[in-house]
Amino acid sequence: MSSDAVQPAKTTGDFWKAPTTRLWFGTAGILAVGMIAGGYLLGDGLLRAKDAERAVTVRGLAERNVTADLATWTISYSATSNSLAEAQAKVRADTQAIAAFFKDLGFPADALQPIGANLSSYTNEGQTSFTVRQRLALRTTDIARAQQAVARQFDLVGRGVFLEEGSGMAYTFTKLNDIKPEMVAEATKDARAAAEQFAKDSNSRVGKIKEATQGYFEIEARDGDAGGWGMADSPYKKVRVVTTVSFSLD
Repeated sequence: MSSDAVQPAKTTGDFWKAPTTRLWFGTAGILAVGMIAGGYLLGDGLLRAKDAERAVTVRGLAERNVTADLATWTISYSATSNSLAEAQAKVRADTQAIAAFFKDLGFPADALQPIGANLSSYTNEGQTSFTVRQRLALRTTDIARAQQAVARQFDLVGRGVFLEEGSGMAYTFTKLNDIKPEMVAEATKDARAAAEQFAKDSNSRVGKIKEATQGYFEIEARDGDAGGWGMADSPYKKVRVVTTVSFSLD
């Protein structure tokens, strides 16, 4: 009898009971469950990502009428003569007349300050003429009094003073930082109102702010450009800001 004994054939039950078989099917089962779960999570993640991409970008506007709180007036005048001494004397007389003009209006003496002077000469056919030019600056927070000065500036003509072109009052609003927060809030509120209208039309609901950009603050004349030589500006201003806001849509 041969030493190599014939082994009995393995049954189906023996196949499923084999350790390697159970290990193989167990591993395959885990992979299958993982793939199903991964596919679900991936699909759900893509769906949520797609929902997260739903947004609307709108602009909000805020405007406010303000009154300037600083007035500045650069006053330029000159005198021309063949005599340098005469030209200088005329400019000194004009300076005194201008100082008296503002004093009569109630401005303090230090409200008016000299900011520059120059001398030029021109020779024609052997004769030289001299021009002396002077500049004074008025700076005041008394806006009402500044307006009175502008309204009566031609009184200077009666005092023999002729202002050069470009001499005019300029009004400035210096308290922008005091109203910035409120105006940004107003512009954002206006943007949300626009977003809610858009959401209503698309059967959506406005969610959180995703991104916001504040535009530049603009200060311009409330009633358009001031007209007329010597008027230069208006104390009545309009402050304007536009914000761009992106809202998520649910």
